[in-house]
Amino acid sequence: MNIGFDVMGGDYAPQASIAGAILARQELPGSDRIVLIGDERIILDRLREAGQDASLFDIVHAPEVIGMGESPTKAFAKKPQSSIVTGFSLLKSNRIDAFSSAGNTGAMLVGSIYSVNAVRGIIRPATTSIIPKENGGVGVLIDVGTNPDTKPDVLYQFGLLGSIYARYVHGMEQPKVGLLNIGQEADKGNLLTQAAYRLMKDNNDYHFIGNVESRELFKDRVDVVVCDGFTGNIVLKNLESVYRLLVKRGLTDEFIERFNYEQYGGTPILGINSTVLIGHGISNDIAMKNMILHSAEVHKAGIAGHIGSAMDQYARERYFPADKE
Repeated sequence: MNIGFDVMGGDYAPQASIAGAILARQELPGSDRIVLIGDERIILDRLREAGQDASLFDIVHAPEVIGMGESPTKAFAKKPQSSIVTGFSLLKSNRIDAFSSAGNTGAMLVGSIYSVNAVRGIIRPATTSIIPKENGGVGVLIDVGTNPDTKPDVLYQFGLLGSIYARYVHGMEQPKVGLLNIGQEADKGNLLTQAAYRLMKDNNDYHFIGNVESRELFKDRVDVVVCDGFTGNIVLKNLESVYRLLVKRGLTDEFIERFNYEQYGGTPILGINSTVLIGHGISNDIAMKNMILHSAEVHKAGIAGHIGSAMDQYARERYFPADKE
């Protein structure tokens, strides 16, 4: 497997990026290669300073950087030699199997949609976050910011995307999918959640358990929590702020430490025809390492293929129901 990694992305790049790549190299099988994408001189200098053999990595020269505040669409046109554009070019030509970056999130989304494209039938790709469970397991929150404004049929598909991710990456045999709402009753919520509930109820694509409230996020009742990206991003950042507050006050234990974003590194963009992960802009070396390792996990799980198969079945059942007989 060839794992593409944007060395120039992130607030602490390239120092944290190179350090994270070195740590990941120590944990990956020898047959896997990490492809470092960025300014070759900087990469070689950093590897030399760290006492690392450059031959352990593949290096692709990409001297330009898309800044965090730049317009993603304009940057793609103006900076064809940037690390992000180069990474997507390598991904599209199958020279790498996965690509991850802690750089400009918008540029990563633009590249995912317009370079490798969405899986046929997917209306909007989505991103996720891991939610630690009290019982020691994990839950999946989808979407966490990719789609601030959405529609009921998109939320329906988020349930499918989250269920496939939970099953094939996190080993849940039949993930329990819930719709984040202000109450468990079917008629609760705004017009969006009420309409989404009607679509998700009694569906054959995944195991929908109904509405869930935010106080149930850490319980075993639900495995995949579906919401629009606006709500999901607020939930995610609130959890991050609570974690930092508890640590600052010295109130931490094994469970609370599982809220540390460093442990997960990055989140895959679900619903596209390849493996792309987005990392937190403030990622340190540990987070970078875990993002690389998780990109390998997601690729090995064949998520894009599973989503494609599910969407084909989804289309057959709705538009060609006679084919099932």
